[in-house]
Amino acid sequence: MRSIWKGAISFGLVTIPVKLYSATEQKDVTFHQVHREDGGRIRYKRVCTQDGEEVAYADIAKGYELASGEIVVLTDEDFEDLPLSSSRRIDVLQFAPAEQIDPIYFAKSYYLEPDAQGAKPYVLLRNALESSGQVAVVKVALRQRESLATLRVRDGVFVLETMLWPDEIRTPDFAFLEEDIEVRAQELKMAESLITTMESDFDPSEYHDTYREALQQVIEAKVAGKEVIPAREEEEAGPAVDLMAALRASVEAAKRERGGEPAKPKKAAGKSAKDAKDDKEAKDEEKAAPKRKTRKSA
Repeated sequence: MRSIWKGAISFGLVTIPVKLYSATEQKDVTFHQVHREDGGRIRYKRVCTQDGEEVAYADIAKGYELASGEIVVLTDEDFEDLPLSSSRRIDVLQFAPAEQIDPIYFAKSYYLEPDAQGAKPYVLLRNALESSGQVAVVKVALRQRESLATLRVRDGVFVLETMLWPDEIRTPDFAFLEEDIEVRAQELKMAESLITTMESDFDPSEYHDTYREALQQVIEAKVAGKEVIPAREEEEAGPAVDLMAALRASVEAAKRERGGEPAKPKKAAGKSAKDAKDDKEAKDEEKAAPKRKTRKSA
């Protein structure tokens, strides 16, 4: 890996020189736009919409569009006096429990490696942070953008996770949130049973990108001159008409896939009159279901 930034963690009066590395990489099959007939690469020109002339990169400035449609042009000089830190510091602002920070705030992850002279304070802060069970909330300026971020420890290394600002998180505004949707007790119990049946320790190595693998095979087949036969599309399942039946079938399917029985849920001390009524309604529905089906087929 090659470092993309050099700076220092500023922790009180302690300064820890570090190098920054991207902790993740997006693995995807990349394509170029080409001419279908001869495979020639498609190039784009920077053309001004006013005079139709091609514009050199050196003559391009940043423009902000007003509500009226007018453009305010900003130059490099306009950005010079903005309060963006150029000190290349990762300033520790506070420490907080990790569970208090919603993962929706996280944007991108980076590894921090100490310089030779910063190894000891790096390990000291790392060990102290790890034993505390908390994360450090920091502020850092990367790529002409100031961000909040967190510092946590993973596999003995500091991970810097940049965060979005609060006003960058959208508020969910969906119609169903205003609806009074009733969930029956037996439906909730069956859903909880499904969750229990499918519960296991997370192992990311069990999952892989099947689409990317299949696409790579298509490309390899093209290179080898083989005939490529497209995969058959599976029909999409429609919405479940009977929620309880769908949940029950899901639990049974999960049991068969796991090859074992889930732990039995603890019985409640007693049933309320409403729960007893819901259970009776569910049994009546199950008994009536085949009769309704027979009448429909007749």
